[in-house]
Amino acid sequence: MTNRLILAVFLLGLLGGCSTPRVIETTKLSDRDLSCESLKDEFKRAEEAKKEAEDVKGVTGTNTAAAIFFPIGIIATYSNANEAIAAADARMSRLADLMDKKNCK
Repeated sequence: MTNRLILAVFLLGLLGGCSTPRVIETTKLSDRDLSCESLKDEFKRAEEAKKEAEDVKGVTGTNTAAAIFFPIGIIATYSNANEAIAAADARMSRLADLMDKKNCK
């Protein structure tokens, strides 16, 4: 019985270790109304989201264990990370365009 409990805890930890980065919205209705300062803040948030997604794709102990014991989970994590990176890139591009249009410095 104890072995089953240990196995269950291990599997739950492994599943919980499969990190899925948050995919941000590329466009928000309020974007055009943002001040230059707010646009810069939003840009920084998008950069942070991209970095978090890139970090998930790195070679870590969790990713190595997940690849061995739960390969489908690591594939899903990498796929989600790629989606999050693409969304962050699109968001940063949109915000940069808006900052250019508003002549933000």
